[in-house]
Amino acid sequence: MQCGDFKTSYAADMTIFDTRSTRIWVFLLVCLIFSAPLYSSNYLLDVANRIGIAVIGAIGLNILTGFTGLISLGNAAFMAIGAFSCGFIGIRFGLPFYLCIPMAGLITAGLGMVIGIPSLRIKGLYLAMATLAAHFIVEFVVVKWESVTGGVAGLTMKTPAIGSFALDSDRKLFYLIYLVAVASIFFARNLFRTKPGKAFIAIRDQAISAEVMGVNLLKYKLLSFGISSFFVGVAGALAAYQAKIISPETFPITVAIDYLGMIIIGGLGSVLGSIFGAIFITLLPEVLRLATTSLSSSFPALVTVFSSLKDLVFGILVIVFLIYEPNGMAARWYAIKNYWKLYPFSH
Repeated sequence: MQCGDFKTSYAADMTIFDTRSTRIWVFLLVCLIFSAPLYSSNYLLDVANRIGIAVIGAIGLNILTGFTGLISLGNAAFMAIGAFSCGFIGIRFGLPFYLCIPMAGLITAGLGMVIGIPSLRIKGLYLAMATLAAHFIVEFVVVKWESVTGGVAGLTMKTPAIGSFALDSDRKLFYLIYLVAVASIFFARNLFRTKPGKAFIAIRDQAISAEVMGVNLLKYKLLSFGISSFFVGVAGALAAYQAKIISPETFPITVAIDYLGMIIIGGLGSVLGSIFGAIFITLLPEVLRLATTSLSSSFPALVTVFSSLKDLVFGILVIVFLIYEPNGMAARWYAIKNYWKLYPFSH
């Protein structure tokens, strides 16, 4: 009788999907996701697309904050850089979307590494303030650099297309977004089996000890900023294609707060936590909106306080998770899974 999973080699221990049942469930889940457009409404597809974009951005932020321990409030700025870079490249040079998106990610990664230079001397709340300052600098540049960003008026994105096949609806964009999201998840899971990924975790746990052991803090902190910014820039580019029109108001500072909430509620230092957090935070306003709409006939005032209600519930949930589930939803998921894995012989 099997009473646990025992690894007999280092390669087996490093396998992402270590059991046959896990591989089957992952395959079925991917099939279910990519079949969703066949039976989903336009509203559900819009929400699903926003979740997919949030997953990519949350993974990027978690690489930096959850795995490397570098607090950042610059997610909205990096998304804006990715979005406007993608829009400018597509409009100015007429390049297809499958070139614009990775190029926007690379531009964001480069600027992210520049913004990450202060992390070599400061950390914690000081680094958070530095990235917050970077947000306002990017916001100022976006507003004033009208020849590139369109200024206050913003940019109208070109419809992404492959030949004559245009991705001009949420149903068609769904496949692009989730193809990138699935690739991002697999990349992130593999990243932390590699030397750079191990170095990120060592810096988070004890930077001085990591440096003594030979970890180059300069190299790996900037690399973490670069990889994180690439993910977030790609998320910004996809968000631009979904929104079709982007402006400075598209990426306010509240976007950075939402993404920070995603990785806190989902679980810091967990790829699965990034997914859970992105789903939870994206669905939260939708659930509240549907609830207030259904109760509006009995309580008309609820509709007028919807925005404040969202902020209130968001704040309460963050506090509750910090107190009662500091490791996030992913930790609770693993606890439940491990409990049932060997039930009733779980001890």
